[in-house]
Amino acid sequence: MASIQSEKIDKSLDSRPEIDLRNSWQRWFLACLLNSGLLFCYIHRSALSVAAPYMIIELNITKDVMGVLLSAFFWSYAFLQTPAGWVVDRLGVRRTYALGYLLGSVAAAAAGLATNTWALISARMSLGIGQSAIFPASSRATANWFKERERGLVTALYLAGNRLGQALINGVGPLLLKTVGWKMFFFASGLIPLLWLLPWVFFLRRWDGTAQTGRQTAEKSEVSIFESFGLLKQRSGLGIFLGFFAYDYVWFLYLSWLPTYLRVDLGFSEKEMAVFGFVPYILGLIISLFSGVLSDWFVRRGYDEVRVRKSFIITGLAIACLIVPAGIVDDRMTAVYLMTISLCGLNVCAPNTWSLTQVVCEKRIVGTMAGNQNFGGNVGGIIAPALSGYIAHKTHSFSLAFWIAGLILVIGIVSYSFLVSKKVTHT
Repeated sequence: MASIQSEKIDKSLDSRPEIDLRNSWQRWFLACLLNSGLLFCYIHRSALSVAAPYMIIELNITKDVMGVLLSAFFWSYAFLQTPAGWVVDRLGVRRTYALGYLLGSVAAAAAGLATNTWALISARMSLGIGQSAIFPASSRATANWFKERERGLVTALYLAGNRLGQALINGVGPLLLKTVGWKMFFFASGLIPLLWLLPWVFFLRRWDGTAQTGRQTAEKSEVSIFESFGLLKQRSGLGIFLGFFAYDYVWFLYLSWLPTYLRVDLGFSEKEMAVFGFVPYILGLIISLFSGVLSDWFVRRGYDEVRVRKSFIITGLAIACLIVPAGIVDDRMTAVYLMTISLCGLNVCAPNTWSLTQVVCEKRIVGTMAGNQNFGGNVGGIIAPALSGYIAHKTHSFSLAFWIAGLILVIGIVSYSFLVSKKVTHT
């Protein structure tokens, strides 16, 4: 009898979530960890874009070659999204996130050791491998441990981490680069964030040991790795894939080329570059949080959650289309203002893109579908830096690149409007 009871407990431990849902402070501490984790992940991935204008001069790298370097992160990151989501659904959030974060941190620091283009490409691809599980794990954590009416706020909170991380690296990076050089810049930005692993591993491990009474059991996915890609055959699955491709294409265009555009094309100084690279992301952080809270408010008042999330997404993508006139105007401050508003538009839809996926998917496949979503987005991440750099190199302007971004945003609006409606299921 004792043996049978022990076996039942072991099975319960295998499937349990890491958080005791009776203690709300623990759930919100988890939200803070997800926020700070993404903050450091974006410092890792964005360090090259901030260092790019300095490396272009010091290493005599052309914009088209730098575009390839900026794209290299996504070569591994994008195509591992669906497998990473599948692993999260099978092995759980805590271990998968920790291992990926550790690998990503080491790879980010290794970029400082690079002596040639191929070494930089290897470091960036390794960073992509490490970070591939971060978004699927964050999305699955939200689906597991937070209520429907909290989804928008929690998603906005952890997405605020990447906005804040981008703002910090853009604001502090140029000044740090001028002081210590790009090699030490990569070492510091890669290794110091390893301290984040301490609370993630030890606090969550301690919570693992609490009593089982009152826990919510996380549903495990029975979807095979091959069936994961099959979810894209469903109408809503395809709509999420295409829509998020459009969103991320423009997001990664900004992340990859905004520092260089400000410094090289618009001729701003290091201090001006720090300010205009910092402010749009801080504004975006505030707007993303407000968007998450406001969309949750509509859901609590009884409005259909799918319609609410889609409305915020479509509105945000439409505002983001201001990237097109930003590339046409002659006045550089007008260009900065338009790009800032465009970035704010992306932040209107940001928390709702991930919340919508949680709404239209069965909980047991949320991590898998989130991986598919991020796969679509990061195909945009592969294309946007390389294509935009090639266009800027050949035409000596980003105008055409911004026009293409506007057309892709229209594709995103159409995809979310007409494709995303029915439940994504696994039978």
